[in-house]
Amino acid sequence: MSYDLVVIGSGPGGYVCAIRAAQLGLKTAIVEKRSTFGGTCLNIGCIPSKALLHASEMFEEAGHGLEALGIKVGAPKLDLPTMMKHKQDTVDANVQGVAFLLKKNKVDSFIGTGSIAAAGKVLVTKADGSTETIDTKNIVVATGSDSAPLPGVTIDEKTVVTSTGALELNKVPGKLLVIGAGVIGLELGSVWGRLGAEVTVVEYLDRILPGMDDEVAKQFQRILSKQGFKFHLGSKVTKVELDKAGAKVTVEPSAGGGAQTLEADIVLVAIGRRPYTEGLGLETVGVTLERGRIVIDDHFKSTVPGIYAIGDVVRGPMLAHKAEDEGVAVAEIIAGHAGHVNYGVIPGVVYTQPEIATVGKTEEELKAANVAYTVGKFPFTANGRARAMRSTDGFVKVLADAATDRVLGCHIIGKGAGDLIHEVAVLMEFGGSSEDLARTCHAHPTMSEAVKEAALGVEKRSIHI
Repeated sequence: MSYDLVVIGSGPGGYVCAIRAAQLGLKTAIVEKRSTFGGTCLNIGCIPSKALLHASEMFEEAGHGLEALGIKVGAPKLDLPTMMKHKQDTVDANVQGVAFLLKKNKVDSFIGTGSIAAAGKVLVTKADGSTETIDTKNIVVATGSDSAPLPGVTIDEKTVVTSTGALELNKVPGKLLVIGAGVIGLELGSVWGRLGAEVTVVEYLDRILPGMDDEVAKQFQRILSKQGFKFHLGSKVTKVELDKAGAKVTVEPSAGGGAQTLEADIVLVAIGRRPYTEGLGLETVGVTLERGRIVIDDHFKSTVPGIYAIGDVVRGPMLAHKAEDEGVAVAEIIAGHAGHVNYGVIPGVVYTQPEIATVGKTEEELKAANVAYTVGKFPFTANGRARAMRSTDGFVKVLADAATDRVLGCHIIGKGAGDLIHEVAVLMEFGGSSEDLARTCHAHPTMSEAVKEAALGVEKRSIHI
């Protein structure tokens, strides 16, 4: 059987690409190495981690947040197996939903490891070793990424774990040492910290959340410190030794200096992710790679005609929603339509408590590019709804072009920031100004009023501070 398009990988980029292609009339198939669809995101990443983040937030709230509201319930008891069942139920519902959507849209599925035998031919190697070759006019590589290893450190997913193992722990560690102060490390550190672990974070750089707004990162570090996190910034892990009690971790200053040893029950390696391109046969067919990523043009074409790539295996942020938008765009391009992704308006969210959300440029990026800008800022301490919910940590920052007032970026730290950011994303998609945002009526009392007040603050006319 011959197809118009075969997608390798059924993560958010892959399955969305396949569904959109089928909607546009292309005969489409998808190849997935797991027994379930959804890729890392739905199976061992975004979805299960958010289930545990929510559950642990509820545990924390029950233990420490209700009495001040006049609700006395006593000390909560952790039932970790039931919490893990909630996580798995959430995963199952989502992956089954993807399977239903693929079937509904008449996308053929092949379970096995996909590789490119030649342009127009995808080889599927099944679990029993048997193979099947699929003929296709076009191929989209959407194989995602996996956890980046730390040289010299062996991952056993029991004591020394990646995010995958950190989502499967059968008891709360007494001491959790997180290597890497990025999004994944801080999210999973928050889960286990709320459930009782003592969390220590070791970061090579002298700050947390590299690449995010510096002011946001500094305030968030203070908040996490109040929550019990301990930080060793400007530090590197040089050795991890296992013993019966857990692990002994050797830490040295990044710039050089004396070493110290930290003890941990669990060590989480969260230093980033790397594109998953191993075994795809890319080099054999002539696809060019650069630092592990597939080189593509503005239309997602690789250096070999008929082979495209999207998501974590290509340039840009490794985000599920970025991959989804690319999946839609490449499907539309292959079908003869116009497909486009605005990389300047891709939100990023850290799902801690409080959340962090960002879109567009940071102050540091604008300064580096010599762009004149103005800043409007508003704290949640001055927001009525935030006070009512006892969620006053954080602020909203709006950055606008000094000459045109066009909004160039927005950075939020606060409860529900991941939802609040999207009105700014829509505004930026339409090239809106801070005045447009400031003059838009916002319901009272809501957390979103802080976004309006920050926009008012660009012209120094916030009302409530």
